[in-house]
Parts: sequence; structure tokens; C-alpha cells
Amino acid sequence: MSTDESLLKSSTAMAIGTVVSRVTGLIRGLLTVALLGTALLGDVFNVANTMPNILYNLIVGGALTAVFVPQLVRAMRDSDGGSAFVSRLVTATTVILGLLTIVSIFAAPLFVRIFASSYVGRPEFQLTTLIMRYCLPQVFFIGLYALLSQITNAKGKFGPMMWAPVANNLVGIAVIGYFLARAPHWSVATISHREATLLGIGTTLGYVIQFAVLVPVVMQTKIKIKARFDWHDPELKKSWHLASWTILFAAISQLGYLITVNLSSSAAVHAESAGITTGVGFTPYSNAYFIMLLPHSVITISLVTALLPHLSDLAIDKKFSDLHDQLVRAIRLVGIFTVPSALALMLFGTLITRTLFFGISNSDAQYIGFVLGGFALGLMPMSINLIALRGLNAFENVKLQVLSNLIMNLLGSVAAVMLAFTLSPKWVTVGLAAALSFSYFIGAWTTVRLLRRYEIFIKLSEISGHYLRLGGIFLVIAAPLRLVLRFIPGGNTLHLVVVLVIAGLGYVGAARVFKIEEVGSAFKLLLRR
Repeated sequence: MSTDESLLKSSTAMAIGTVVSRVTGLIRGLLTVALLGTALLGDVFNVANTMPNILYNLIVGGALTAVFVPQLVRAMRDSDGGSAFVSRLVTATTVILGLLTIVSIFAAPLFVRIFASSYVGRPEFQLTTLIMRYCLPQVFFIGLYALLSQITNAKGKFGPMMWAPVANNLVGIAVIGYFLARAPHWSVATISHREATLLGIGTTLGYVIQFAVLVPVVMQTKIKIKARFDWHDPELKKSWHLASWTILFAAISQLGYLITVNLSSSAAVHAESAGITTGVGFTPYSNAYFIMLLPHSVITISLVTALLPHLSDLAIDKKFSDLHDQLVRAIRLVGIFTVPSALALMLFGTLITRTLFFGISNSDAQYIGFVLGGFALGLMPMSINLIALRGLNAFENVKLQVLSNLIMNLLGSVAAVMLAFTLSPKWVTVGLAAALSFSYFIGAWTTVRLLRRYEIFIKLSEISGHYLRLGGIFLVIAAPLRLVLRFIPGGNTLHLVVVLVIAGLGYVGAARVFKIEEVGSAFKLLLRR
């Protein structure tokens, strides 16, 4: 079996689980938009429900999802199979997450003031604080789920962590479906205290279930976890030292996100004052971003999750040439999916959102499509940057990741602020999406350059020609289709089906004609699996 096929085979189970997770997540998102809309009430819920992820990523998220993997791989070479190290890690993480959750619940009003300053003195402030307090316990369960996921990954069990979010989404669908069945026609002024409380509790319940799904999976491994408070272990200290840099990495990202949430929520408030009824704030941003993440999550994250333990082994064994080849191979492999996906989102973004968000007004759905178009081209550098960052992870060098992230977020934030003050409130969120795309190009270039510190010289020619060929092939098929689509009878759903079938099959067929080997082997293996 070739290396390409080995990578794809390792990530196929995860990709399938991720597809189901993202589809159920999309259904959940569509129902949420149908219930809360895309204007101020939708923004209130999204700001409240986003805060747990912000805090998790800010404090421990990066460490649990990346830094600890090389440490776990190393620990599992110990005589006890890593049980002592994992027990200390789980105990310390549980204590930290518990304390963080308690403090954050009391600090909820402060978080609203920071991340949605335009709500201060308005009815949205109290409502956001109320819902946020019931959502913040998610921090504890998200963190434990992430840690258990990395333990199972280090043991070579990749599938369960991708399937656990499905259970979360099903709970969310049930909660939102319950409220939709009652047809409450909520607004900021009409939603009751009890309804807001149940909405927050139901949302958090999904994360409890998501964590619980992984508990029996970890119990089936040979790792025996018990409470251990002897945290002076040198390896654990090393892990937390590396994690401290990852916290700085996450803090930089969240500062950029803070700017985005403030600018988009403020745009919604100003738009309402100007009499604009279309939702133009944080809710369109978050929904468009979720759609953009679908191909990234299904392909790139699945592939990188399977790849990281192997990269760590290569770094430990000082096989730098093989590590370079693996990174380039991964970038080329994800390109066969991300390049056509990015161009499709740019060309057919409004068609996609009008089809998916059929439960809201056409103008609201159309606007989400405009935001999606702003995100589109950022899909490619986002995936490249993630793969390059995992290369730095393999060398356990988080300092260089912090430097790359600082440059990316600094320039992206400057672009976002400039666009926010230049554009009218209606188009601010589209500009914010474009600014994020721009930042990913900066981030990918910077991270690839930083890999040279370890003699990993990834040349532009190893990637650019491949990506240009893929993009050219897709555009030859999709661009004419975009022009003639208006002459094809039928509604949005039929048009989207026509696009997916013609553009998808045409792309695969043309890639085979032009002998792009990665496309043929990838789709052959995926279909066989």
C-alpha cells in the first residue's frame, strides 16, 4: 500500500464519522436559525454559546488537542504503558477545568461586556448573560472530551472521537426541535426566563453526552487511570511548560476573535437602528464559517489527526527527510478536496445558503451566502497552515507556532478593523470574512517558512503547481455552469444537485484525464472504503 493510501485509510473512519457529525451539526444549525433567526436574538444565543469554546481554547484547548499528543506517544513507550503519566495528566486537567468553570460562571457579565460591548445598557445584555451561565459548564466537558480523545488517538483509536459529537448534535436537534414544535416566534423581548434557561441547559447536555461516549472507549485500553496528585513528574512539567506557550497561542487567536465578535455584533445593532431587517451580524458570520469548515473538518482534520502521532515518531527518530515528505504529501492530498471546495463556495455560495436555510427569508439566506463567499478562498491556506503547524508540534516547538499565530492574527485584525470602519454596517460581516481569509494566507506562508528551522524546506513549487492544476480543472467545468445555471428550470435544491453532480463528476473525470494521481487514488480508496 502506498503512503498516500495509508494516510487516507487511517483517516477514512474519522472522515466518515466527521461527515455524519457535520451533517447532524448542520441540521442543528439550520434548526437553530429557524428558531432564533439571524438578527439580534440569534446573535445573543451565538455569543453566549460561543463563550465556552473561547474560554476552553484560551486556557487549555491547544494543549489538549496538539501539545500533549507527542508527550502521550512518548509516555506509552514506558514500562507501564503510560498509565502513570496519563493519570497525573487527567487529574490535573480535571482540577483546572473544574476551577475554570466555576470562576467563569460568576464572570459571565464581564465576558458579555468584553465580547459584545454594544449590548451594554440594552435588553440583549441580561439575556446573553443568562444563557451564557448555563452554557459555560460546557468548558469542563469539552476539555475532558478533548483529553480523552488524545489518549485514544495515541493508542491508534481514531474513530470514536469523531462519532461522539454526533450524539451531542442529536441532543441539540431534540432540544431545538422541541421549541420549534411549540412555534414560539421568539424575539429578544418575548423569550421568557424559563425558555432561555432550558435552551442553555439543553445545549450543555449535549456536551455531557459527548464526553460520556468516550469513557468506555478509554476503559477498553490498557491504560489504567486513577486520581494522582503527584504532579512533580518531569514529563508532566514539560507538558505544562509546552502548554503555557499554547495558551499564549490560543490567547492571540481569541483576541482576534474578540475583535470579530465585537465588530459583527455592533454591525447588527447599527443595522437595526438604520432600519435594516436582514440579519447582518455575528449569526451570519458563524453560520457561514460553519459551512466553510465542512470540507476542512471532514478531510484536513481527519487526515492531520491520523498523521500527528506518526509525525511525532519521525521527529523523535530524527527522520527529517521522511517528515518533510509526509507534510508535503498531506498538503497535496488535502488540496484535491479543498481547492474545488473553495472555488465552489465562491461561485455557488448564495445558492448553497438559499438551499440550506430555506426556513428563513431569502434575503437573510442570501446574505449568509455573501459571507460564505468572503470565507471561501481562505479554506486552502487554512488547511495548509494546520498541517504545517502539526509539523512544528512534532518537534514540540510551540514558540514558533505562537510567532506564526501572532503575525497572522495581527495582520488579520488590522484588515478587519480597516474594513469595518470603511464599509457600511450591512457589509461589515462580509468584510470580516474576507479579512480572516487574508490572515490564513499570511499564516500558511509564515508557518511553512518557520519549519526551515528544522531543515524542513517545503518549496512553493511542491504545492503551487499542483493546486493551480486542480483549480484550473475545476474552473473549466464550474465557471460555465455558473453562467448557464439561471437558464436551467427548477428551484434552488434542483440547481444545487445539478452543480454537485456535474461539477463533482466532471472534476474527478478531468483530473483522471490529466493524470493527477492523488485524485484517482484518493477517490478510489474512499469509494472502496
